[in-house]
Amino acid sequence: MSMILLSQMAPGQKGEVKDLSGTGDICQRLLEMGITRGAKVELVRFAPLGDPIDILIRGYHLSLRKKEAEAVVVEVG
Repeated sequence: MSMILLSQMAPGQKGEVKDLSGTGDICQRLLEMGITRGAKVELVRFAPLGDPIDILIRGYHLSLRKKEAEAVVVEVG
């Protein structure tokens, strides 16, 4: 098991959210979108220019900016 940032995951890779970092505004936004500790997440794809990214969490697709994804620590294994 290793810890990486959500923005460093490869398409199709799955993991579990372990921590949120970054500014209060970004963390609050992530929490409101359902990105909480223990949530299972899968990186689906990157947009053509790499921003935003599409993830699957709690059964729905969510688009995140790369800066937001850099605030999510994920355990992959």
